[in-house]
Amino acid sequence: MEEAMKQGITLLTSYGLNVIGAILILIVGRMAANWLQKKVAVWLRKSDKADETLTGFLSNLARYVVLIATVVAVLAQFGIETTSLIAVLGAASLAIGLALQGTLSNVAAGVMLLFFRPFKAGDVVETAGIKGSVKSITLFVTELATPDNVQILVPNSQVWGTIVKNFSHHTTRRVDMVMGIDYGDDIDKAQTVVQEVVKADSRVLADPAPMVVVGNLGESSVDLTIRVWCQAGDYWPVKFDLTKTLKQRFDAEKLSIPFPQRTIHLVNAKD
Repeated sequence: MEEAMKQGITLLTSYGLNVIGAILILIVGRMAANWLQKKVAVWLRKSDKADETLTGFLSNLARYVVLIATVVAVLAQFGIETTSLIAVLGAASLAIGLALQGTLSNVAAGVMLLFFRPFKAGDVVETAGIKGSVKSITLFVTELATPDNVQILVPNSQVWGTIVKNFSHHTTRRVDMVMGIDYGDDIDKAQTVVQEVVKADSRVLADPAPMVVVGNLGESSVDLTIRVWCQAGDYWPVKFDLTKTLKQRFDAEKLSIPFPQRTIHLVNAKD
């Protein structure tokens, strides 16, 4: 019994200070990780070049780096050879990486998306055959919301490896419309009416100037091609409102929008 107590006292004497030191390192390391995370977030939010997605990623990355360093310091406190441990972790990471190639490709693509930023949170994009607004970009997936507010999670490797259309990148967009009139209608009058409707809409930009031209002679109509520019956020309201107003003005001006029609000649085989 006395021998066991002596051994216990010896162990406490030998490792007690190491345990206390390890606990202090863990406490200080965690505090430092949280402090650095907040500081990095504050620094990045002051920059015009870093959006919220990149801010969250880099601040979390800084926190985890400090935590990993803290764990290594705790192990060193107990005399564990950290160089060998790092080598073992490296070998294990290689084995895990070979087994999780698809997952790691998503991580690599996520890092590329976060640093090169072809789009940011809030942008409306079309990628991997899906169109929606970007909600977040994580290390594994990009979260999109469709116009009817359905959540779509796209693996980052599919986003980075395909064409991305960013409808929010430029501040202005062009609205393209086609209005058909009857072959018997006055083309000049129709163009004048369209110009008046377009000019009356304050959301339509004067530069570049609106364009109203005869774009095509169809089977049953003369097609007027209408191209106007507006702010990107006004794209759909302008398109919808112009469509409605043009129809009302065409009706008021007796300009018809013809239905598809064909002329059929009947031949009597007995003649």
